[in-house]
Amino acid sequence: MKTDKIISIAVVVAGIDEEYQRNIINGINSYTKEHNINTSYFAAFGGVLASKRYDIGEYRIYDLINFSSFDGTILMTNTINDSNEKNKIIQRVKESGIPAVVFDCAEYPDFYNIKIDNFDAMSDMVRHVINRHDARVINYISGPLANPEARDRYNAFISVMDEYNLPVDSRRVFYGEFRGQDGRQAIEEFIQSGMELPDAFICANDAMALTAVTTLEKHGYKVPDDVIVTGFDYTDDARNFSPALSSVNRPLFDSGYMACRIIDEMAAGKEFDKEISLESSSVFSESCGCMLENSDEISVFKKYMYKTVERCNANILMINRLTASLAEAETSEEDLNVIAGFMKYLECEKCAVCLCTNWYGAFRDSISQISSEDFSDSYTNTMSAPLIWEKGECHDVDFFDLSDMFPEPLEGGGNISYFLPLHFRERCLGYYVITNSEFPIKSRLFHSLVLNISNSIENIRKLLHLNSAISELNKLYVIDPLCNIYNRNGFIRIADDMLRDCVVNSKSVMMCFIDMDGLKYINDNFGHNEGDFAIQRLAGVVNDCCDTRCICARFGGDEFIIFGANKNEKDASVIERQFNGKIAEINNIIKKPYSVSASFGSYVTVPDKNTTLYSVITVADERMYEIKKQKKNSRSYNASNNP
Repeated sequence: MKTDKIISIAVVVAGIDEEYQRNIINGINSYTKEHNINTSYFAAFGGVLASKRYDIGEYRIYDLINFSSFDGTILMTNTINDSNEKNKIIQRVKESGIPAVVFDCAEYPDFYNIKIDNFDAMSDMVRHVINRHDARVINYISGPLANPEARDRYNAFISVMDEYNLPVDSRRVFYGEFRGQDGRQAIEEFIQSGMELPDAFICANDAMALTAVTTLEKHGYKVPDDVIVTGFDYTDDARNFSPALSSVNRPLFDSGYMACRIIDEMAAGKEFDKEISLESSSVFSESCGCMLENSDEISVFKKYMYKTVERCNANILMINRLTASLAEAETSEEDLNVIAGFMKYLECEKCAVCLCTNWYGAFRDSISQISSEDFSDSYTNTMSAPLIWEKGECHDVDFFDLSDMFPEPLEGGGNISYFLPLHFRERCLGYYVITNSEFPIKSRLFHSLVLNISNSIENIRKLLHLNSAISELNKLYVIDPLCNIYNRNGFIRIADDMLRDCVVNSKSVMMCFIDMDGLKYINDNFGHNEGDFAIQRLAGVVNDCCDTRCICARFGGDEFIIFGANKNEKDASVIERQFNGKIAEINNIIKKPYSVSASFGSYVTVPDKNTTLYSVITVADERMYEIKKQKKNSRSYNASNNP
């Protein structure tokens, strides 16, 4: 008896834009919609760009999965080429204890295996090429032998060749990754080898077979007149290609449908055998020299191709416009606004951009000060969703727990969500969640779309770092690091503008020059650390004496300066009294075996166009020096009269 509980299923997959995956996904989604199940796909594009650093970032999406939140999982691990990532996923699923369904993989007896015969189907294809078309010299383009399906097909090829006493030349076997580019590479390498053209190229899947055909034709060879090419999977592209591809028709839709059904009905208490077999059948068509008896109508094919090209062109235009708009964004807010404006093209109900709380990193003065979290290679325990687009409206979620995966709970059942990594190379920035959209599996440009968005967010991150670096450099240029007030450079940049304004508006200016007394005595008797301490205390007093119309600076080693606009002699006297009072307060507070003291000189004038900043500073300096000289004379007089 089924309960009213909404079943939730996790699907682990790589390369959702490829037809094998898409056909299984279509079966899963069909069952999902029919039975009000929530299905979440965790999808990567690993192994596509031939970049190990990029793959690291892609595969982080699998770390996101909280398997304990699901009633079961469907593992399309045969689409993941990285054995380490695959093993990590398998181990985590075993530890979770939830039911798991795999495809064509008997390596995990605890899991339910939906098996489509690979060995017999490939054997049938190889025998057909040998018996019907008299092929004797045969090349084989294999998938990765770590993949059980690829291994079964390869073993079938070897077995049939042995059955007919035909040699297998290792130079005529190419090991690919089931990707389309592998077929192209296999043919190019073979052509470069200078070996005699074989009678046939047997390919482990259609994607490699199709690019093998087009590459052979590029080199002037006709299929099947000069050489036979066969595939495996009987995809739409294989059926509609010219020549139509001889292939193996596998019930991929039924496999996905059955996988979803197993988990759904197990939740209601039903039991299933650990292995369920589905039959496949060979289709001998034009690429081996046979004719397809039940070919699709040419009008249907033309309409299909027109729609495909039309959709592709529309997506290219959309991505180009998105790329141009993202290039103009200079802040994260601008970037997210641009992204939000293009969400409607995904034809989804909801889409969220989820970011790690440390996605922007942190600027540091030196590499040695950068913590490991600044170079994030994993998700943070707390995430944010600065952009959630839902039916044309945008909002955000400040924080949510990573274990929730969704920034907001799903409403009801029958939802299909795609989780995809957001990263730059190995740096983990966050992830996307796209709910109830066919765009991720139907558009061949979806990968390009997420790459563009991810790169734009990384560009914003770098821009933030660059601005931080510029800010730090500016600070180093204008701020004294010991006293945290302007240095000479910073003072001159600001004071020059203030002086020019006073000249134009006939306002008076005030310059106060302050020189510390007894710094050498402090350094010699108590050490330079104490000298620095005394300088910092004096700088604090100088800064406290400034109001909004004044600026101050450390002008030299123990020299300080205050410059004020629209100040008169009375203002200068007030500042001097404040200065002396605060010096007394500081000495009373710090209670050091020495006193912090300084000589103070000021100058007030109404500048004209010939007045320079340095001329005003010079007068204030001279007046300060007179005060300092008077102090020295007074100390000498007192010393001589008080032996």
